[in-house]
Amino acid sequence: MEKDPDEVAGMFDGVARHYDRTNTVLSAGNAILWRMAMVRAVAPVAGERILDVAAGTGTSSAALARSGARVVAVDFSAGMIEEGRKRHKNIEFIQADAEKLPFGDNEFDAVAISFGLRNIADPKAALSEMYRVLKPGGRLVVCEFSKPPVAILRAGYWTYLRHVMPVVADRVSSNPEAYKYLAESIQEWPDQGELSQWLRGAGFIRVAYRNLTAGIVALHRGRKPSDATVLASVAKRKLATQPITTVRSAKSPTSPKSTA
Repeated sequence: MEKDPDEVAGMFDGVARHYDRTNTVLSAGNAILWRMAMVRAVAPVAGERILDVAAGTGTSSAALARSGARVVAVDFSAGMIEEGRKRHKNIEFIQADAEKLPFGDNEFDAVAISFGLRNIADPKAALSEMYRVLKPGGRLVVCEFSKPPVAILRAGYWTYLRHVMPVVADRVSSNPEAYKYLAESIQEWPDQGELSQWLRGAGFIRVAYRNLTAGIVALHRGRKPSDATVLASVAKRKLATQPITTVRSAKSPTSPKSTA
C-alpha cells in the first residue's frame, strides 16, 4: 500500500481524541499488555534520554517516563500532538517527520516506536534516522503488528481484520475508515524475519524479536554498535548507498523546543 504522508497524518488527526480507547477495545485489552512489554524491553533508567517515535497521544511516552527517564515524544500528526500535550504536561512533544528527525547525531540512550513504523512512507529511512540519533550502544525497540506464524491462527486473524474489526470500529471510532486502512496496512506489512533484516540493514546489531499474542504483534530489538571500527564501517556503507543529494552533513540541527 502506497502511503501519502499528508493523508495518513490527516487520518490520525481525526481519531486522536478517542484513539487510545478505540485501540483498547479493538485489541480486546491486549494493547495495555503490549505497551507493558515494550517498556520492559526498553528498560528505561532514570536520567536517560529516550525518544518515542510515532508517539501518538503519548500513552507509551508516559509509561516510559515513569522510570524517571526524560522522554521526547515525536509524531507527524498535529492532532495527536495537541491531544498528547493536553494529557501529559511533563513530556516534550514535537511534531516531526520520522524520516527527518530534528535532532543531532548520538543524542538518545534509547529509541522506541510502537505501532507506527508501518505508517511511515519510507520505514527503512526512518530506521536509519533512529540509528543516527542513538548514542553508540543505544537501544532500539520496535513494537509492531506482525504475522502469526501458525497458519490456522493467521487465517483467523485475517478474518478478524477483514470482517470483525470494521464492525467494531464503526461503533467505537470517530473515523471507522481509518481502521480499514489499519487492517490493510497490517496484512501488507513484512513478517518478523524481513523486518529483522531491515534493522540489520540500518546498522543495528544484536537484532532479535519476540512474538506477542501468538505473533499478532512482534517486539523487535537492536543495538547501535559501540565499537568505533564497526560504526565507521556502517557509516561508510551507508554513504556508499546514498544519493549525493541526500547525504547528511556531519552537524545536524538540534531539537526545537516544544511549546507545551
